[in-house]
Amino acid sequence: MKLNIAAAFLLAQGASAFVPGTTQKSSANVLNVFGKSGSKGTGEGWIDPCAPVNTEAAMKKTLNEALKGATFKKRLSLLGSTGSIGTQTLDIVDACPDNFQIDALSAGTNSALMAEQVLKYKPQVASLATKEAADDLKERLKAAGCEEMPEIFFGDEGTVAAATVGTADTVVTGIVGAAGLLPTIEAIKLGKDIALANKETLISGGPVINPLVEKHGINMLAADSEHSAIFQCLQGVPEGGLRRIILTASGGAFRDYSKEDLFDLCKNNPEFVQQKATTHPNWDMGAKITLDSATMMNKGLEVIEAHYLFGASYDDIDIVIHPQSIIHSMVETKDTSCIAQLGWADMRLPIVYSVSWPHRLEMPYEPLDLAKIGSLTFDKPDREKYPCIDLAYAAGNAGGTMTAVLNAANEAANEKFRANMGLGFLDIPKLIEGAMEAHKADHKVGDVTLDDILSCDEWARNYVEKESLNTATIFS
Repeated sequence: MKLNIAAAFLLAQGASAFVPGTTQKSSANVLNVFGKSGSKGTGEGWIDPCAPVNTEAAMKKTLNEALKGATFKKRLSLLGSTGSIGTQTLDIVDACPDNFQIDALSAGTNSALMAEQVLKYKPQVASLATKEAADDLKERLKAAGCEEMPEIFFGDEGTVAAATVGTADTVVTGIVGAAGLLPTIEAIKLGKDIALANKETLISGGPVINPLVEKHGINMLAADSEHSAIFQCLQGVPEGGLRRIILTASGGAFRDYSKEDLFDLCKNNPEFVQQKATTHPNWDMGAKITLDSATMMNKGLEVIEAHYLFGASYDDIDIVIHPQSIIHSMVETKDTSCIAQLGWADMRLPIVYSVSWPHRLEMPYEPLDLAKIGSLTFDKPDREKYPCIDLAYAAGNAGGTMTAVLNAANEAANEKFRANMGLGFLDIPKLIEGAMEAHKADHKVGDVTLDDILSCDEWARNYVEKESLNTATIFS
């Protein structure tokens, strides 16, 4: 039986606020341009970008920074230091010690690896998720004879302490999920640039984050591959010159399965689906993002992030499947030229640009060899196979608090699936869809506050917790 969760949801409700492709008035400021951006040439649905692009002021800032030369020294606060983004960021610091210094580290509960990092990089602040992990870190450092003991914190307050350490000028947000929202906000308030690897910050908090970026004049710099690619492609594109954004997607774990085969596996072999969904064919990523890639919610979330980062309307953000993961994304300009950024599937490339922009540092990586690749292929995503894509567009077009609900419901369902508690792969979009529908009565578009976002985040997680008991498919 064919399954089109998003389509059924839209048809059943008949709500224009949930129809992907319609243009809603955003809670962010409307983009005021000399030329009109977008495929319609009207600028309709476009907003002020929080990345330094698409404006006269951003182009002047880029030029001024570039003319300073590449002899800069940046002091970094690294959130999520023991995870995938964190360890790769530290690889960059190792490769460019004259350009970067670590002032603060925060992580989960891996006190052993954190101890190694503290001894090597000598940060002023180190924080772990729990008191037990923080206490273990202290003991490990004492046993190792640490001569420059950092201030050690734990919990959410500790993450904020790491993000706001006084000497750091750039915060790399490598922690997963909505947990990155509060420390990012506090760092912005102190005028620190953000190397954004935590897409949920903008997806949940875009209506709050964008005005803060403008108020404090900081640089919001993408550290994930797709948005870094777009950002790089936009260097030198004048105000009003952007027509369309094209996000590339690997297709995730099930890209080589037909829709019918995937649905059959979900019904008859859920254990295989469970294992397959948490293994990415191209990228070395964390467990949460790998599953998001399998459902393609990761790409849906990136659509919303692109809206806030670059100001494009949802009608002017497209997705294309590109299995080789060599073209990381593209932009189309008003004259229909298409500019792409290419590179190996290596997360260090977008990370290094986020902390060195607009400079280009010498890096010891393998150069791209197009002859070795041989061919690049593309395809349209199957919206029935991947209903999370339409749900993300629907949430983005609804605007306001709906994207926070989408993100929180996805995080909660994602976690439950990975915990192997009986939740089926197709139950993930069902739960997200249900949360979005249930939120319609309390949906807020204008004047969204941080309290609104946090409240919706908590509500959506509770919704999934409750509804998953009724939705879960018990494995035999």
